[in-house]
Amino acid sequence: MTGPRRLRIPVVAGTIDRRITVNLRLDPAVIQGILPRPFQPRLVGGYAMAGLDLVRLARLRPAFLPSAAGGFTAETAAHRVAVTWREGDDICRGAYMPRRDTSSRLTAAIGGRLFPGVHRLASFAVDEGGGRFDVEMRSRDGTTRVHLIAHTTGQVRAGSVFGSIRAATEFFEGETLGYAPSLEKSGVFEGLELRVESWEISPLEVEVLETSFFDDTSSFPAGSVEVDSALLMRGIPHEWRSRDPIVTAPTVGT
Repeated sequence: MTGPRRLRIPVVAGTIDRRITVNLRLDPAVIQGILPRPFQPRLVGGYAMAGLDLVRLARLRPAFLPSAAGGFTAETAAHRVAVTWREGDDICRGAYMPRRDTSSRLTAAIGGRLFPGVHRLASFAVDEGGGRFDVEMRSRDGTTRVHLIAHTTGQVRAGSVFGSIRAATEFFEGETLGYAPSLEKSGVFEGLELRVESWEISPLEVEVLETSFFDDTSSFPAGSVEVDSALLMRGIPHEWRSRDPIVTAPTVGT
């Protein structure tokens, strides 16, 4: 199921300056409609779990360079679905990411080429302080918009499938491997693994969430998407590591 590696930057290091994760719960049959083979929805409490990550990455650089060398900063937005898939007799867990956007021209230029994962250029407006976050993203191609307002709180949202920060942490520790469609070849999904030194997560309460991707009633019928919970990570050293792609069908030029 996996294909050969391309010549790429193998590891990128940096710091997760801020990561807001909004978790959505859906009917598994609804989310299956946007999942390509071989992915199946990963269920929690009978729900499929999808969501949105709004991340500011800092000091991004090839991992062979020390942090003192600096690096660059980028705002990113990733739409994701928690999935499982089979590799031989093993059932694997991770995330399928149908869409990723970035404020960085460099990330957009190398994504899907020198490093796995296509990123589309977008503009971000961020206002944060005093435990409140207001983040808006508009893609340059005009197809995708996100607006989130959230604030820090002392506990996971009532009724969440996770029930506690510990349960949420354990879930995301099993979702470090993500796959996204290839820029060049259909049926190929490029792999990227997130490694962090520690998962320090705190809860957020969502005040406003607008997302053109999940608000599209042609894919997600009205009432089929519910906000489950929101989480915050700050100041976490991390690495992105290339992983072999998943290849599901013969592609032209292979």
